[in-house]
Order: sequence, then structure tokens, then C-alpha cells
Amino acid sequence: MGAYEFQAKAADGRTVRGELEAANETEARIKLRAQKMIPLAVTPKGTVTRRNAQPLRKRKIKVAAKDLQIFTRQFAVLVGSGVPILQSLEAMAVGGRTQGMQVAVQGVLDAVSKGRPLAEAMSQFPSVFDRLYTNLVRAGEEGGVLEVVLNRLAEYIEKAAKIKGKVVGALWYPAGIIAVAALVITGIMIFVIPSFVKMFKQSGQELPWLTQMVVDMSNWFQGYWYILFGGIIGVFFVLKSYYETDDGRQFFDQVFIDTPLFGTLIQKTAIARVARTLSTLLGAGVRIIDAIEIAGSTSGNYVIEKLLIDAKDVVSRGRSLAEPLQKSKYFPTMVTQMIAIGEATGNMDTMLSKVADFYEDEVEAAAAALTSMIEPILMVFLGGVIAVIVIAMYLPVFNLAGAISGG
Repeated sequence: MGAYEFQAKAADGRTVRGELEAANETEARIKLRAQKMIPLAVTPKGTVTRRNAQPLRKRKIKVAAKDLQIFTRQFAVLVGSGVPILQSLEAMAVGGRTQGMQVAVQGVLDAVSKGRPLAEAMSQFPSVFDRLYTNLVRAGEEGGVLEVVLNRLAEYIEKAAKIKGKVVGALWYPAGIIAVAALVITGIMIFVIPSFVKMFKQSGQELPWLTQMVVDMSNWFQGYWYILFGGIIGVFFVLKSYYETDDGRQFFDQVFIDTPLFGTLIQKTAIARVARTLSTLLGAGVRIIDAIEIAGSTSGNYVIEKLLIDAKDVVSRGRSLAEPLQKSKYFPTMVTQMIAIGEATGNMDTMLSKVADFYEDEVEAAAAALTSMIEPILMVFLGGVIAVIVIAMYLPVFNLAGAISGG
């Protein structure tokens, strides 16, 4: 048995601090819940308390979603087996992980061993454990349901990664085709057409206007290809930098969501993310105001995020979440009706989970439909470009053959 210092919330809402005897941290939390108190922080006596500790330094590292999902699932298994948080982190800090994940786990372990609450320890790595993650962990700590919350997080990360993969695949497929076609056309312009030009000069005949136009383009490519590719790269980085500003993100996200082909996919993806995030947060006991704000930041689109920020203000005044969303064309009637039913029955997390399931399937179907629709359009367009080049190169040959046969 050892002495543990605790900070807990009593049934009347007061914050209580004190000490108790327990074999480990898990037993200490169980004893507190048996006294109808919600444990906020439980640390071995003598460790640095949150009040005395210095603010944690934010550290930026990159971790793949798959690595985070595996860590979260393993953490849930250990906590569910009754292993204290500190010992669970120590077990997972032992090798076998990517460098980024190893650094994050070790950093969290160091902070927790000094008496930091788990959610606060994780907050020093915002690029790994985002606001959604840390808020859910905090709710799990306070409610004594950390295992449940970690399992929810693992499922959320897995589904979010799957949706992202579908969307990225749908968007990169046409981009890949266009890039390869551009390289092929550039190769024809620089290496193939000059061979035809030599043959045309030897014949001494006047070139048809279409052939002359392609030859002029070929000459321009040979002389200024670096300007073309430099300009494309420059425009890309300029647009990327502009998109990272608030005005740029607002402008482009509005354009993206209103684009005929891609807009539907982007809208459905954002709704699926919002519904899944809200369902996960509300199911873990996070306040609806905080849940709406976090869901907006994870939507991936400024238009949807702005709608949810406005809705948060409406909800904070005691009104329904469904009410402001019903006025927007970006939230389908089915979604707002499900939210309204969830609010009326007190089962909004369940309703939002069903909405998320539906729209995740919709995203998958929309991505497949978009790919199948774009493929023939691109093939026709690129085939047309190649056909024009081929015809332009053979027109002088046909004209020369006609002149010879006529003579």
C-alpha cells in the first residue's frame, strides 16, 4: 500500500483534494468513485503536482494515423486489464514503434511520471494528440472510463483514416493521369516533333496552319520549357501559401465545396467527419459546446467549420443545434432531422453515429463514382490532344503525297 494524492469532483460539484492509501493508481481511482467522486488527478505522494509544475512545451512531430491507432488500441487493452496508466506507458515506451511515436510516448510518460494528468501530458504533442484526442482522454480520466474512451478513439482514427484514403485516392487519380500525360506530351514536343520538322524543311513545302501551330509550340517548349515548369511549381507554392492564410482557406474551401464534380464528395466527407466527431465526443461526456467547436475544427472545410461556430453560439443561448443547421444548404435535411430527433430523445450521440455510418458509405460510393466519371473524360480529352498532334504532323505528308500523285 502507498499514499496517493488526489484531486476529485464531489457529487455537489466541489473540487476536493486529499490523500488516500491504495495499492496502485487504479485502486485509488476505484476508491474515489466508490465515494461518489470523479477523479481528476491521482498521483503518488511526493510527485510534482499540476499546480507547481511548469507549463509543458509544445513539440511538433509527425506520426502516421496507423501508428496512433495501434498505440491507442494497445493502451486501451492495458488500461482495461487493470494496469495503471504509468505502467501502461512504460510498457509501450519499450521499442518497436516508429521514431515519432516513440518520442511522443516517452514524452507523455515523462510528464505523467511527474504528476501530470494524462490529457495534459498528451497536449504537449498537438500534432499527434489533437484537441479531439486530449478532450476525450480528459473526459475518460474524469469519468473513470478511460478504456472505453480509448477504444472509441481507436475506432474513430481507423474510420477517419479510411475516409481520408478514399478521398485522397479519388483526388489524386485524375491528378496522376494529367501529370503523366503532361510529361508524355512534353516529350513529344521536345524530342519527336523536331524530327518531323527536319523532314518538312527538306521537302520545301509550306506547312498547313495546324502543323505550323504545333511546330511553333514545339519550338517554344524546347526554348522555354524551364519557364513552363518553373511557373507551374511557382504557382503551386503561391496558391499553397495563400491557402494557409485565413482569407485563402475561406476562399478556396468555398470554391471547393461548390465545385460541381468534387463539391459533393467534399461536403459528404465533412459531414461524415463532423457526425463521427460529435458522436464520439458526446458519447464520452464532453460538453456539447466544446464538442461542436472541436467537430468544426476537424471538418476539413472552412464553410462547414463556420456554420458550426455559428451554431455553437446559438446552442450556448439554450436553443437547438438542428435549428441553425436547417438553414444551410450544406447540411441535408436527413442530417438535421436526425440531430433534432437525437436532441428530443437525449440520444444525439447514437443518432450522429448512424449519420456518420451512412455518410462514410456515401463518401466511399461518391469517390468511386467520381473516379469512374473522370476517367473517360480525361481519356477523351488527352486522346484528343494526342490526335491533334498526330494529324498536324501527318498533314504535310498527305499534302506531299497528293502533290506527287497529281503531278
